Amino acid sequence: MGLNDEAGYVFDIQHFSIHDGPGIRTTVFLSGCSLRCRWCQNPESYHLRPRLSFCAEKCTKCMACLPACPEKAVSFENGVIRNNRELCTACGACIPVCPAEARSIIGREYTAEEVLKDVESDRVFYEGSGGGVTLSGGEVLFQPVFSTAVLKLCRENNLSTAVETTGNAAWQTVRDVLENTDLVLYDLKHMNSAEHKKGTGAGNERILENLKKIPKELNIPVIVRIPVIPGFNDSEENIRNSAGFILNELGPETPVNLLPYHRFGVGKWEQLEMSGPVFETEPPEDEAMQRLKEIFEKNNLNVQIGG
Repeated sequence: MGLNDEAGYVFDIQHFSIHDGPGIRTTVFLSGCSLRCRWCQNPESYHLRPRLSFCAEKCTKCMACLPACPEKAVSFENGVIRNNRELCTACGACIPVCPAEARSIIGREYTAEEVLKDVESDRVFYEGSGGGVTLSGGEVLFQPVFSTAVLKLCRENNLSTAVETTGNAAWQTVRDVLENTDLVLYDLKHMNSAEHKKGTGAGNERILENLKKIPKELNIPVIVRIPVIPGFNDSEENIRNSAGFILNELGPETPVNLLPYHRFGVGKWEQLEMSGPVFETEPPEDEAMQRLKEIFEKNNLNVQIGG
């Protein structure tokens, strides 16, 4: 199998993005992730294969979806339409019969060549703005073979690439994927491993070690991105520790993006009918973000709010 035929799962391709690297970019969101961040803005990425999204607010309870489902995964109980997620195969049979358009399938399988064809359509915007293609997720390292194939095809076709990653994988996997890209956007969520595990489901030792190795062993520029989650990682102690780590291990030339938490992902949790309580906190105020920014500036780091 050649690069063009390598297949993987993508849940979205966003054109004209200005927040996932320099210039105008096309961001390819890959399915699958090894972390379970409680505040995740893209919970549809948790699962590798396509998933049914159901907007209960749109549903008119016409019940056309019940006989349409070949797996009998849809039922009507106590006045409510219910979807059995264990039975649902995301075949999409319930979608065309829904007059309210309350149902959709998120994600599909692509070949690397199909991704290239899609992103290449924006070449003129990349060339005019200094942009390119960004692989995000989910977690790019969750599909390393597919990610590598896409990145290599982009490189062969003179498209600049960036990878957004948490770095939570074996170093050899990280190396194999990232050596084929031009820029790394590295998510740094918490400096304390125990707290990191509480918030994401995994410790941070491997994440920090991989971050240190990227500029030293691969000589690829890194932008550190810190999602600011009130009540999780926005304490001055954690921010000071983050700034110290970046300064001492990566160097003062390493850019830092502080990304304020937003609530856009809450509706997705509901539409995917995810189990467990939905994580909710208030987005940080501008004054609080500015105080955190000043901590990085005092460490002589190049920091900006947003990215």
